[in-house]
Amino acid sequence: MFPDLAIEIVLLLAAAAFLAGFIDSIAGGGGLITIPALLLAGFAPVEALGTNKLQSIFGATSATIAYASKGHVDLKTQLPSAILSFLGAVAGAAVATVLPGEWLNAMLPPMLVAIALYFAFKPNMNDVDRARRITPFVFGMTVVPMIGFYDGVFGPGAGSFFMLAFVALAGYGVLKATAHTKLLNLASNLGGFAAFAAVGAVSWRIGLMMGICQFIGARIGAGVAMKRGARIIKPLLVCTCLVLAARLLWT
Repeated sequence: MFPDLAIEIVLLLAAAAFLAGFIDSIAGGGGLITIPALLLAGFAPVEALGTNKLQSIFGATSATIAYASKGHVDLKTQLPSAILSFLGAVAGAAVATVLPGEWLNAMLPPMLVAIALYFAFKPNMNDVDRARRITPFVFGMTVVPMIGFYDGVFGPGAGSFFMLAFVALAGYGVLKATAHTKLLNLASNLGGFAAFAAVGAVSWRIGLMMGICQFIGARIGAGVAMKRGARIIKPLLVCTCLVLAARLLWT
């Protein structure tokens, strides 16, 4: 089925996808695991990014279904925001080739560290909703497409940015913010994937295999998050942001 890859490489990619799905469904940052794994397997950078978008769709879909089935996110009311996230990602992917990557590489690590510090030290960080700072309409028309655009251009940390926006601006509790983040991240993944697929930068067989593994991992991770709530989401989110920042600084 995978004639160009040794069986141990295929197993490595499967394990990486499962672990990424588990972590991503709770705190985001699954690409921190799968993209290096794909590069290690010998995929070209653009093909690694495109294949990662394909398998990420499975994980985000799995987590979204799990959260929605337990009433943590209303898919109908969030559909307009999901569409805007999708369109933002498509636009971001369209300009990815002309935007200097060095700008994002320089700005992203301190932003991720700031997010980690916010979640680490903000008092009363729990699953209780609080007063929102902007209206849902303004949030959906500005914040959502901007983060979707970023996900299309670059990607790493998009889930963390959605989480921060939902907690700090929309007033969501941590678990509710996680659930809504997965829906909008799914939409932005679909937008980015559409752009990569259009130029043929996707390894379909490996992407689908990893997608199945990520779907299972995300389902388990979402179950853990709903059971443990902020007690597991908060520390994992902080660790994910710091590790992602460190990796970007290193590269």
